[in-house]
Amino acid sequence: MTTPFPFTAVVGQDDLRLALLLNAVSPAVGGVLVRGEKGTAKSTAVRALSALLPAVPVVAGCRFSCDPAAPDPGCPDGPHEETAGVSRPARMVELPVGASEDRLVGALDIERALAEGVKAFEPGLLADAHRGILYVDEVNLLHDHLVDLLLDAAAMGASYVEREGVSVRHASKFLLVGTMNPEEGELRPQLLDRFGLTVEVAASREPDRRVEVVRRRLAYDDDPAGFAARWADEEAAVRQRIVVARELLPSVRLGDGALRQIAATCAAFEVDGMRADIVMARTATALAAWAGRTDVLAEDVRQAALLALPHRRRRNPFDAPGLDEDKLDETLEEFGGPDDDPDPDPGPDGPGGGGQPDPGDAPQGDQDTAARPEAGENGQPQPSGAGEQPPARASEPFRTKVLSVPGIGEGAAGRRSRARTEHGRTTGARRPRGTLTKLHLAATVRAAAPHQRARGRSGPGLVVRRDDLRQATREGREGNLVLFVVDASGSMAARQRMGAVKGAVLSLLLDAYQRRDKVGLVTFRGSAAEVALPPTSSVDAAAARLETLPTGGRTPLAAGLLRAHEVLRVERLRDPARRPLVVLVTDGRATGGPEPVALAGRAARLFAADGVASVVVDCESGPVRLGLAGRLAAELGGTAVTLDELRADSIAGLVKDVQRRAA
Repeated sequence: MTTPFPFTAVVGQDDLRLALLLNAVSPAVGGVLVRGEKGTAKSTAVRALSALLPAVPVVAGCRFSCDPAAPDPGCPDGPHEETAGVSRPARMVELPVGASEDRLVGALDIERALAEGVKAFEPGLLADAHRGILYVDEVNLLHDHLVDLLLDAAAMGASYVEREGVSVRHASKFLLVGTMNPEEGELRPQLLDRFGLTVEVAASREPDRRVEVVRRRLAYDDDPAGFAARWADEEAAVRQRIVVARELLPSVRLGDGALRQIAATCAAFEVDGMRADIVMARTATALAAWAGRTDVLAEDVRQAALLALPHRRRRNPFDAPGLDEDKLDETLEEFGGPDDDPDPDPGPDGPGGGGQPDPGDAPQGDQDTAARPEAGENGQPQPSGAGEQPPARASEPFRTKVLSVPGIGEGAAGRRSRARTEHGRTTGARRPRGTLTKLHLAATVRAAAPHQRARGRSGPGLVVRRDDLRQATREGREGNLVLFVVDASGSMAARQRMGAVKGAVLSLLLDAYQRRDKVGLVTFRGSAAEVALPPTSSVDAAAARLETLPTGGRTPLAAGLLRAHEVLRVERLRDPARRPLVVLVTDGRATGGPEPVALAGRAARLFAADGVASVVVDCESGPVRLGLAGRLAAELGGTAVTLDELRADSIAGLVKDVQRRAA
């Protein structure tokens, strides 16, 4: 067994370690979501936590980890007789992002069902994680069908399995811990809210601290057991402190003053629902117990807000996570201190202490820099040869209806276009091609039944041969690659017009986030096109690139289309099952070079020849319109839609039009 890296040997990451320890003290806090760039010890710290948790008493032989002091009356392995039970270490169960539904919730034991003719349930990861930790690395990449199952189990504290003639319910209360890199996409809001706390981690920029990180890691890699032994005393001290804090926790008093501060803080930051209030109360109580106190102070409420609220304030993936600490301090001061401590010392992180924004990170400075990409000595934008203009601010995003790719695909699970998937509603059965991945039990039994006498069956079991096996065919929804090709030329540069264009693209990006698509961004202006964002699952990265997009110059439409075609070609090699949808945002004009309109037409016909679904968002405005975008859409084999028609109440006929043209 591999020796884990010691928890106390992790350098820095104070918020991460505190959040994990608070959940160890009070699992009712609800788990931790760890957000941060790669290589910041997220997984290392989480895996090290399990070694600090106290041992768990369980009923001997129970596959569902029942507590001998209060066994689950509905346990599938029960009923259990009164027993002292046995003690085992707390488990940390890892859920791979590519796990199957059967592996998560459990399923019928096919081998026993076919060989012995009995119904037997094989427990899944939700059973293994009961009274322990369920850890999901890269939780933002978890498939939607697994997210739904996690949400159900987290909400009810139990897992219900109703499938293939099996009906099982078992307890499943676990500490949910997830890690993610925001660059790879955001988390569904429903699952995001299920995490009690969230922390942002980043690698230190201090050379001495980075040196210490490298030194400890190299020492651990050279001799894991010896390195762990050198930290054994520190590990034992933290383990004992967790035990003491757990014992103290029921005695901690959460006064009315602290409750008022919690409620006022949640109301001031406009968080949805009441879960934030409850999580803050539990976190503040755990903080007091961890500090060895029996009263909750204002500093506990403040720290609880910093851990429990940032991820609950996000309304869409374009909102930056975080909390305005000045506003937090004002709210806490306005509603006074707890009952027995009207003016506690706020400590170094309280009002007037740390937590102030770094002037180098001030949003206004970033906006000024973005707004003047080529500022001269007098602070005014420098005119470039291409006539570049500063970025326009996007208009307010609006709700759109789905744009889907015609036909039935076989891409990654999502919520946009029809697809044959491993998960979804069962539509039939077929002979397996290659490895059997999802057995269709009824079809398999029907195929084997006529041959039982010829095969000499004499017992209750069914004699099944490989030719009898049937693969279940299922239909669900897939995520697509939505590639935005945006015209940023001078003809699009009118401030109000470009703001409306950006607002429309932001609306489609939000729709892509909700439907679990990958997105990419190609822009063209001046004399060339560029890939502003290669295909990624991070729609907020696309929104950030769009926000700073400058405009001006000629309209190299053909160059933009050719660059987009090359992006799709490369992506098809990387992910051949994911079907693309090209969204071209332009007024249809083409300038620069010989015969620019003819060149654009030839480039557009490449998409039509490849059968790529496309939509042209016609940005032409004014009383006189040339209809160039409509002609371009015809060359692409797609459809054209105006900015107004993108809105949810105006787009009803668009998908039908796309499908009709593809038919």
